[in-house]
Amino acid sequence: MDWLEAKGFDFDVITDEDLHRQGLELLQDYRVLLTGTHPEYTTGAMLSALEQYLAQGGRLMYLGGNGFYWVTSISEEKPHVMEVRRGHAGSRTWESAPGEVHHSTTGEMGGLWRHRGRAPNKLVGVGLSCMGWSTRSPGYARTPASRDPRAAFIFEGVDEREIIGNFGLAMGGAAGDELDRLDFELGTPPHALLLASSTGHNHHYQQVIEDIPQLKSERLYGGSTHPPIRADMVYFETPQGGAVFSVGSISWCGSLSHNDYDNNVSRITENVLKEFLR
Repeated sequence: MDWLEAKGFDFDVITDEDLHRQGLELLQDYRVLLTGTHPEYTTGAMLSALEQYLAQGGRLMYLGGNGFYWVTSISEEKPHVMEVRRGHAGSRTWESAPGEVHHSTTGEMGGLWRHRGRAPNKLVGVGLSCMGWSTRSPGYARTPASRDPRAAFIFEGVDEREIIGNFGLAMGGAAGDELDRLDFELGTPPHALLLASSTGHNHHYQQVIEDIPQLKSERLYGGSTHPPIRADMVYFETPQGGAVFSVGSISWCGSLSHNDYDNNVSRITENVLKEFLR
């Protein structure tokens, strides 16, 4: 919100609870929707509203990581009660007891949305890949796809050789904390452009457990040896003139204010928002 104010954009703030209760009706008057940095807990109603918003031409900027991850429900009788059951899969801090995976508030199966057929890759092009907390976070390097004419507006004023976001308030870089990657097998739209990826993560970053069905002694899953340990910047179009831009990192917004808002993370974000508003 500080960045939006500094750049002079008019905006409203919608909470997760607002979105859950009012759905598409709440969103349809807005040209662009921006997420916060960590929209991890999402109800089915919230997902449906976002899917409908994109289907009718809305534009979504997913400016975080580890989003749209856990099945979440809210009690109709006690609206202050939110329920999450982590099940027996996913990168979790605790595990549901046997027989306690279904939500008591809605009766639905808990756990990961990915295991319910609604992987975040389908919605925003990327999904949780890894997490880690080290001394410094790296930036992003552009890919050949970033030169695609469809993405020209995104990098206007940004030198192709620049490392994107090798600075910031969150561990010193834009690609840190929890990171999302493109994965066509998990539902990333086939026409999505992989614009940039982070490189140089160390072994503090480990791949999410749901990606590792079996352990192999010859394989290491840490950042210094394993290609999926990265954040991906992705862009794709949706029906009726809509579009999605995703950055794949919780730390992205921590780099917006660097050098008095004059930096490539800020420039890219502003380029996308202005174009989406048009």
